[in-house]
Amino acid sequence: AMLTPFGLRLSFADNGQLGVEATQQHDYDLILMDCLMPVLDGFAATQAIRAWEQQQGKRRTPIIALTANAYEEDVSQSLAAGMNAHLAKPIEPQVILDTLAGYIGSKN
Repeated sequence: AMLTPFGLRLSFADNGQLGVEATQQHDYDLILMDCLMPVLDGFAATQAIRAWEQQQGKRRTPIIALTANAYEEDVSQSLAAGMNAHLAKPIEPQVILDTLAGYIGSKN
């Protein structure tokens, strides 16, 4: 419900590998990446997505890390993996709305 103002269609991946495969089959406006997923964690999944985008000549889809890890080294690891932003849980609704608006804007 919080994402309704953006007119987004949501899809979910049960693990990082499935997330990578989904990005290879669909064009997404933005990816919210859980850093601690099974099979491929969010960092490895992001690196795989970035490599595939580059190889295919695709635009870089904004990827925002969602994680319970809030230390500066966690933020650095997210950015080094190729993510655009890092949000630590618990995330205030206004923070995620402002972050999303910065990347895709409101469709109201």
